[in-house]
Amino acid sequence: MAGKVLIVDDVATNRIVLKVKLSGARYETIQAGTGAQALRLVAQESPDLILLDVQLPDMSGIDVCRRLKSDPATAHLPVIVVTAFPTPEIRLEALRSGADDFITKPFEELTLLARLRSLMRMRETDEELRMRENTCHELGFAEAPPAEFEQPARIGLVARDRETCVAWKNAMLRYLPNDLLRVLDYQTALSAAAESPPPDAYVIAADLARPGEGLRLMSELRSRAGSRHSVICVAVRDAARETSAVALDLGASDLTPAGLAEPAFAEEAALRLTAHIARKRRHDRQRERVADGLRLALVDPLTGLYNRRYAMPHVTRLAERSRLSGRNFAVMVLDLDRFKSVNDTYGHAAGDAVLIEVARRLSANLRQVDLVARVGGEEFLVAMPECTLEGARIVAERLCRVMEERPFDLPGGVTLDLTVSIGLALGGGGSENTSIDQVIHEADYALMGSKAEGRNQVTIFQRGAA
Repeated sequence: MAGKVLIVDDVATNRIVLKVKLSGARYETIQAGTGAQALRLVAQESPDLILLDVQLPDMSGIDVCRRLKSDPATAHLPVIVVTAFPTPEIRLEALRSGADDFITKPFEELTLLARLRSLMRMRETDEELRMRENTCHELGFAEAPPAEFEQPARIGLVARDRETCVAWKNAMLRYLPNDLLRVLDYQTALSAAAESPPPDAYVIAADLARPGEGLRLMSELRSRAGSRHSVICVAVRDAARETSAVALDLGASDLTPAGLAEPAFAEEAALRLTAHIARKRRHDRQRERVADGLRLALVDPLTGLYNRRYAMPHVTRLAERSRLSGRNFAVMVLDLDRFKSVNDTYGHAAGDAVLIEVARRLSANLRQVDLVARVGGEEFLVAMPECTLEGARIVAERLCRVMEERPFDLPGGVTLDLTVSIGLALGGGGSENTSIDQVIHEADYALMGSKAEGRNQVTIFQRGAA
């Protein structure tokens, strides 16, 4: 499943329509007809996202949102407020209450599903960073001291022409008086990404000198190290539904109305930016703390990958989360084939060069949320959260190919063909009977099968085989 969505609406027909739309996209759905029922289901079912109607029989959907966002246990749960009467006042009230987005009835399926995908990715990042931070805490690393004060946010504005940008800036300064707003064009926006520090956020019109050029600029910014984690809000016309969906799928943090010079739209954009910038800064602090805490103690100094000391408690936490969510996770154990002969023939410097390149190829072919660690001399561990067996098999076979397809460069200009063998096992899915030690044992057992069958292949553990 793509995730669990709680649909909150007092009209059963509306809930059914949404359930059909979301089920077709492989979302699991649960339903509530009142605010009180919604709050109970959040505690009982741990949904990944909430579609929350404004008008409920017992309390306002806005009040439900406020209660969720004020509780540390649910503050990071994405909430999309839904209404058939999208007045500027309701839109602003929803965003002020902490809602992550706002959509209107009747639903336009293309944009709705794109918004869900975007927020699900955001939640996945939230969960992964929190899990990594908690792992550090359990290992005894001290909490990072809180910042004494937040620096003003640096926000770049990119519109079709300078006059529009200036109008945006003047309107938004009323709601962001302490932040630094800059008028940029396509090229200066790219240059700003290389500054230290780079902008915290960009607001980019979807159409610049040419239709869709703003989306190309966004893609460029997402590919650069300095702006990879920047907030990027795309200003798009309400009627441009396909553009909206494409922007979200390409990595836009959010959408804002195109008419940002109007006070209501400027305030809405400011609310959205403020929420996203706060989240970005929280993520930046989490990444910094994890990086600082792990660099010496938990990172393999040769490859830069996590080592066994970090990997085992992290995978244990992943397994616990999988048990609670009912979703599977996959574990792979990888071993370089005939690696001893590399050290014996070419020396340890050559062996080190091979291990560094193996680590690079592994990292380049896994998701950001996947864990890859060096757990032995030439042995690596990969853990993939929320992954099906078929999806893990495809990834494992790709890893075999990327090792085999291109020779490894050794010191002195020598090249060498090398392969890996992989054992794969599946865990989680709500079962309490399989410990993480057992899943890793199963992956190890499958690895022995790959070695026995001729190496350079993937073997999937079948329960009952050991």
